Amino acid sequence: WPWVNATGTAFATLVQGRTAVDAVEAGCTACEKLQCDGTVGFGGSPGTDGEVTLDAMIIDGASTDMGAVGCLRRVKHAIAVARAVMEHTSQSILVGEKATAFAVMAGFPEEPLETDHSDNLHTTWRESGCQPNFFRDFPLSNSSCPPYHLPDTPNRNTHTHPPTTHPSTTHSPTISQTHPLATHTHTYPPPPPPKNSAHASPRR
Repeated sequence: WPWVNATGTAFATLVQGRTAVDAVEAGCTACEKLQCDGTVGFGGSPGTDGEVTLDAMIIDGASTDMGAVGCLRRVKHAIAVARAVMEHTSQSILVGEKATAFAVMAGFPEEPLETDHSDNLHTTWRESGCQPNFFRDFPLSNSSCPPYHLPDTPNRNTHTHPPTTHPSTTHSPTISQTHPLATHTHTYPPPPPPKNSAHASPRR
C-alpha cells in the first residue's frame, strides 16, 4: 500500500477521536483526490464508451449497516455518496443514474469524471482493437470492438476467463477505540467489473 497520504489522512482522523467510519471515508476521499494507482477516483479506467464511472461500498462494523453505489456517473466522491446511502436511506445500494440523482439531491456537485489521461486510455484501447476487454464468449470479442451479439446457438458449457491484470480495487479496514471496525471497497475496472466483496464485524 504505497499511498501513505491516504493512510495518513485516515490515521489522523482516528487520532482526532473520530470513528472508524469517519476514518475510512477520509482516507478513501484522499485516495479519490490523489487518484491512487491511476484507477481509483476520477480519470480512472474508462468504460467501453469512454465514460468513467465509480463504485464504492462502506460498512459500519458496529451496526453492520452498509451503503454502496455502482456505476456512479458525474460525481467524484463515491465513498461519501456510499456513506450517505448507508446513513440516509433504507437502501443498501444505488446504481447508475439513480445513484447520481441521489447524490445530486444530497448536495454533491455534478462534474465530468474523464481526464486527458482517461481519454487517451480509451483512444489507445480502441486503436488496439479494444483488446484486452472483459467480455467473453461473444463472437469476435477477442479480436474487435463492441458492439457484440450473442451467437445463434450459444455454447454455455465452455467459458474463457479474461485476464485480471488491472489492480483496480482498494479495501480499507479501520479499527478505532470508539468504533470497533469499518471497511470500504472501491472498484474502478473497465466494464464489466470483476466480483468484489467486503465484510466488517466487531467480533474478534
